[in-house]
Amino acid sequence: SDVAASRPYRPGDDVGKIDWAASARLSLVRGTDEFIVREHFAEEAPRVVVLSDRRPSMSLFGAEWPWLHKPAAIRQAVRLIGDSAVAARGLLGYFDEGEETAFWHPPRSEGELGRLDLERSFGAPDDTLARGLRYLIEQRRDLPAGTFVFVLSDFLVEPERDDWLWALERRWEIVPVVIQDPIWEQSFPDVAGMVIPFEQAGLVRLSAAEVAQRREGNEGRRRALLYDLRALDLDPVLVSSHEPRDVLFSFLSWADQRLFTRGRA
Repeated sequence: SDVAASRPYRPGDDVGKIDWAASARLSLVRGTDEFIVREHFAEEAPRVVVLSDRRPSMSLFGAEWPWLHKPAAIRQAVRLIGDSAVAARGLLGYFDEGEETAFWHPPRSEGELGRLDLERSFGAPDDTLARGLRYLIEQRRDLPAGTFVFVLSDFLVEPERDDWLWALERRWEIVPVVIQDPIWEQSFPDVAGMVIPFEQAGLVRLSAAEVAQRREGNEGRRRALLYDLRALDLDPVLVSSHEPRDVLFSFLSWADQRLFTRGRA
């Protein structure tokens, strides 16, 4: 097949792809051991990257509660994305800001995502998605056009429209994975008169009018989010459960819808 590019050897590369003649010439010129790898068009593997939102709201509701456990949903989504990438002989990458320093694993080897420790804290800043998109934009060598970027978040804090547009200029396939609890975030339950614990306000007793206002606000926020994403031609995966079969169904539904809309276009 035709040669797509030449580049320096990186640890983990297939030794069989080293161009020994070119490596010898470069080593002679530089006076050091240099190795050149040739990439062919037929060998270019798809790149897949997960950008994970690890703000505090992504850790709400422990596993003991009957509602969406977002950390478990993240794990299931990452597993599905990783398995699909490996099946396509893709290269896997991962980014988050869950701890004091950003964690970036570039997509350079097959299957490595499954060996990463993704049990990281949920201390990312509010603008972590915008920061993450900007960081990925700078990784031009590792993330060429056509890279799939899965953005896992509840999107209660959204990137600005310009952040999405700058990322789309890289000609990536960006896939928002919207992870929201169907009871407390997509809507709001009828808890008028009950004392409800809130993360920032503490214990609060809501009136019927306040419950209705919160329900209307949450439902309107979700409609606006989906409208904004689709206006950017972004097809979201909608995750409302952490159960493995439900997460799988969400991704299969997304794939079917994507095939229908993109195929029709």
